[in-house]
Amino acid sequence: METKTATKKSPAKKTTTAKATTKTPAKKNAAKSLEDLFEDALKDIYWAEKALLKALPTMMKNATSEKLKTAIDKHITETEGHVERLEECFKALGKKAQAKKCDAMQGLLDEGKSILEETEPGAVRDAGIIAAAQKVEHYEIATYGTLAAFAKVLKEEDCLKNLLSTLEEEKKCDELLTKVADTNLNSKAM
Repeated sequence: METKTATKKSPAKKTTTAKATTKTPAKKNAAKSLEDLFEDALKDIYWAEKALLKALPTMMKNATSEKLKTAIDKHITETEGHVERLEECFKALGKKAQAKKCDAMQGLLDEGKSILEETEPGAVRDAGIIAAAQKVEHYEIATYGTLAAFAKVLKEEDCLKNLLSTLEEEKKCDELLTKVADTNLNSKAM
């Protein structure tokens, strides 16, 4: 004899959304326009690029793969150009080039330093360096893409040209790092 099992219907789940108890108050000097936000973001990435220029030689010194060392060395030269292009953007806006600490880049650089400390020299460390470097590149790609979109809306053609040039270099660097990792480097790290 076959018995049917009764299936209980579950009560409908309540959808809950996080309710903010208070709005975050804006700082006294908070951006009030897209132009303000654009300038603030330029200061942020300017700091980031300058900090990266200090960190890249350490990454290169700790790399063992010649292809990785070459890629980092090439990016040091490109990053110097990124700083110059940002200075040109400030100039086009009639502003003094000014850096504002970029917490995101600081975190990425701290993570990169940690990877060096937590890996043995050789293929494992090289794989870690590539991972850390690609996180930086992805942050920069997102930032330059956003800044280019802002510059386009603000009709800042000189800035737009410079930002798009840097964006393309960041994308190419990311692609190069992927190629270096794929040339048996990751396999050697096993």
